[in-house]
Amino acid sequence: MIRSIALAALTATIALAAPTDQAGAGTEPAVAYGYNFTAIDGAPLPMSQFRGKVVMVVNTASRCGFTPQYEGLEALYKAYKAKGFVILGVPSNDFGGQEPGSEAEIKKFCTVNFNIDFPMTTKSVVRGPQAHPFYKWAKARLGGQAEPKWNFHKVLIGRDGQPIAGFSSMVTPQDKSLKAAIEKAL
Repeated sequence: MIRSIALAALTATIALAAPTDQAGAGTEPAVAYGYNFTAIDGAPLPMSQFRGKVVMVVNTASRCGFTPQYEGLEALYKAYKAKGFVILGVPSNDFGGQEPGSEAEIKKFCTVNFNIDFPMTTKSVVRGPQAHPFYKWAKARLGGQAEPKWNFHKVLIGRDGQPIAGFSSMVTPQDKSLKAAIEKAL
């Protein structure tokens, strides 16, 4: 009996100490790679596929005054992709109902109008209590600078999976401070 109790205690200790790499499967992941999205085409899109890369997560919308930033984002992606840089577009209808379409409509809009090649997710909530767990995690790490205040907010994640900085919608993809942060992270 003592042996059974000791074995049960050891098993429980190991289970509690084991790290989880899955959002919602125990403790909060320590790095961005522990979060999962769903790709715009419905396939799984785990952040772990970007392990070791610099990732910029951008909440997007098709009917926003900032929508022309798609062009600059695609140019930025093409410029740095070979160096290990990824942009992850996260469509969101959180701000002014400016992303009302379906995933198929969003994908078509992005392809036809901006020739977007970087990965895109399904629509997600990016702020407040219903926010995607990635956004809650980023805000817990960076504070308010990681919380989107409008469409085309950017969160930069380093190769180590830790958030580096948040950039407001007003910071365009061509902004020198954004490019400098990306280049430093690369």
